[in-house]
Amino acid sequence: MKTCLHRERKRNPVPEEELKSRSRAGPQTASETSATQNRGLQEVLEEHKISLRKRCERVTEGSGETGSGTLLNSIYTELYITEAQSEEVNTQQEEKRKKTLHDAPIKGHDLFKASADQPRRIRVVLTSGGGGVGKTFSVQKFTLDWTEGLQNQDVGLVAVLSFRELNLLRDERRSLLTLLHLFHPALQEVPAEELSGCLVLFIFDGLDESRLALDFINNEVVCDVSQEASVNALLTNLIEGNLLPSALVWITSRPAAANQIPPTLVDRLTEVRGFADPQKDEYFRRRFSEDEERSSTIISHIKTSRSLHIMCLIPVFCWITATVLDHMWTAGQRGELPKTLTDMYSHFLLVQTKRKKQKYHEGHETSPRELMETEGEVLLKLGRLAFEHLEKGNIMFNQEDLEQCGLDVSEASVFPGVCTEIFRREGVIFGRTVYCFVHLSLQDFLAAVYIFHCFTHGEMKVLEDGMGGDHNDSSLEDFLARVMEKSLKSKNGHLDLLVRFVHGLSLEANQRVLGGLLGQTDGSPETIQRAINNLKKMNSDEISPDRSINIFHCLMEMKDLSVYQEIQEFLKSETRSEQLSGIQCSALAHMLQMSEEVLDEFDLKKVPPQNTSQEGRLRLIPVVRNCRKAGLFHCGLSTTHYGIVSSALKCNPSHLRELDLSYNNIQVVSDVELLSAGLESPHCRLESLRLDWCKLSEASCSSLVLVLKSNPSGLRELDLSGNEVMDSGVKLLSAGLGSPDWRLETLGLSETSCSYLASALRSNPSSLRELDLSGNPLKDSGVKLLSAGLESPHCRLETLRLRWCSLSETSCSYLAPALRSNPSSLRVLDLTRNQLKDSGVKLLSAGLESPHCRLETLRSVEGRSRSMLVPAVLD
Repeated sequence: MKTCLHRERKRNPVPEEELKSRSRAGPQTASETSATQNRGLQEVLEEHKISLRKRCERVTEGSGETGSGTLLNSIYTELYITEAQSEEVNTQQEEKRKKTLHDAPIKGHDLFKASADQPRRIRVVLTSGGGGVGKTFSVQKFTLDWTEGLQNQDVGLVAVLSFRELNLLRDERRSLLTLLHLFHPALQEVPAEELSGCLVLFIFDGLDESRLALDFINNEVVCDVSQEASVNALLTNLIEGNLLPSALVWITSRPAAANQIPPTLVDRLTEVRGFADPQKDEYFRRRFSEDEERSSTIISHIKTSRSLHIMCLIPVFCWITATVLDHMWTAGQRGELPKTLTDMYSHFLLVQTKRKKQKYHEGHETSPRELMETEGEVLLKLGRLAFEHLEKGNIMFNQEDLEQCGLDVSEASVFPGVCTEIFRREGVIFGRTVYCFVHLSLQDFLAAVYIFHCFTHGEMKVLEDGMGGDHNDSSLEDFLARVMEKSLKSKNGHLDLLVRFVHGLSLEANQRVLGGLLGQTDGSPETIQRAINNLKKMNSDEISPDRSINIFHCLMEMKDLSVYQEIQEFLKSETRSEQLSGIQCSALAHMLQMSEEVLDEFDLKKVPPQNTSQEGRLRLIPVVRNCRKAGLFHCGLSTTHYGIVSSALKCNPSHLRELDLSYNNIQVVSDVELLSAGLESPHCRLESLRLDWCKLSEASCSSLVLVLKSNPSGLRELDLSGNEVMDSGVKLLSAGLGSPDWRLETLGLSETSCSYLASALRSNPSSLRELDLSGNPLKDSGVKLLSAGLESPHCRLETLRLRWCSLSETSCSYLAPALRSNPSSLRVLDLTRNQLKDSGVKLLSAGLESPHCRLETLRSVEGRSRSMLVPAVLD
């Protein structure tokens, strides 16, 4: 289970002429089929293995041409892959993810092997991971090991198909058999009946690049490998098991696209998480194996910058970092090494430009300004391409896209050297040439370079079309503020990294590295300080706390450490009397989230009002992702905040065990849906959930209860008091309480139906230990129903609270037999504020005298009636 030492490279596409000839080829004739049978299936499969091995055994590095490259096995470093069960994958920015990796890894070649706690057959595996994290290399290594007879030899046939190539067949109708023939010509002679009798593994790489409309509801049913259908239908039927049900299916995807596959169809969900901390060190030590001093210096430097160290979990970023620091070391530039992302990417662009110059235009060493004068035009055209397609979400480009940005694809100088390290030709896929940036972060960086260049050169229409607003006569601080405002309005944060780069590029040091590519700006210390002050004062009341954290990141890119240092001082202070600003709260939230130490408790009630404003308090909410107990009592939470809470429950791993959302308004349907999504996650480990007085409607209560019933997890305490649970909700709850999978021990309800609860108390086994029905007009009839459950030998209830329940002495006649029952588990009975009268207390006293009674506390029988009770139980 390993990954590349350089950036992730896609599998070499099939040559254009070969694909064209395959597409023209018709179906097999009867004589051809007969010939295949004579040769034997084994011989055909051996040819297929040889062909597949040739595709997988080498990877292209640096600016090598297609077909050249390094042996995969010689550069392979272990990857961190973890297993989940099935859930919608979190879509946070890669650099914001929790970096402590506690989960047990799973070996890449064990993906389809059942585990001791999951003995059922693993047929469909979905592997997710961010761009450049090593998914395609995992596929390539798995396939190579199979072709070399090292792993998974129970699989008779491996077929690798990329969504990138399948996209170009989306309007065609084919059978599964002819699809295999097209992608793997060595299998041309395999007949349908042989395919059905062989264990086949289909690997579909890059779901995030799919343009197919995977419709698992309305697609036609396909059951025969020779039956023609749309590619969409072939894939959905294969995944569902209608088509070739014996086949195994492995799908890789970036997180945002992973939910296209219904969780119910996924037997195993894995996540490629890149490099854990030891693997980061190993990467650089192997990269610089001949120079231990260099590798040690580079590792130490990376650990001094939190941003760089976090980003190095991505193999692609490790390659970028190694490229830059290696060049600087070789050139004797060992003084001020890059510390921010903008620093690193600016130097990377310069290094690759120099390498191109040395390779293709031999001559004397040139300055950054001279380099950019010759290469700047191409880089800015790439920047325009990056920027215009960033808003559209495009990561793949065709020839027309390039030409619209002025890039002449016939010009050889566009792609050698610098461009192959940043922007590469993926090859010809079904007659069309496609291109992409090596990693999405490079698209963000070049887009930032382009818009900054447009600002300094007065190309305001570009900025107005792309960023909105009026940019005429804008100062540098105005420009930065408008870019930030635009990014904060983005719902999915797709401009967050771009805006960080833009702020970093405002510094003279980075402009100097890029040698005039950005143009002249008023980057005086006074101007930069005004821009920093604008960031600190930016009002983000209507913005998600998660998004507000990006303001802090922008300050770090501008090398302003004041907020960071202020928070460090605040945390060290014993008095903590000063008030934190909004940006300081964002910084504090980020630092606590990223801390390797999980907080025992995070309670907003305990944040003194003098320490921050209400806006500042709400900016702290993302801390729930890194604590065990979260108190958000009466905080005025919005839909955005419930989304953060939901993500905390879905985190892998999820640390949250106790959650108090009492006295928050959860009336909006979307709020309930967000909470439900978190509660039904297989990663949720919540033990206590308080939702009392949250204005939950009957439908919302029923919805939450249904989720808890379907995924009981480890929940021990649930408080829904003060909400309209009604009979329907209690009925669902009671059905869950009767299930052996439930571990609920404490339940708070109102407006309840006692007959359902009595049934739950009689269930075997019953896990409920505490029941609070206070404040409900149960009356004597309700207690009668409840007592029937209390008398059951299966009842394990220890605490029963019936305060203010409109009970009379008649209720005591029902409770007394329950106290005398054998065995009786009840230890605490609270009957405060009920009209029991002396006659009722006398009945209770008779129950208390029973040798089977275990009651230790009785609250609170008032007046003369107390003398009738056994003194030991009075409270």
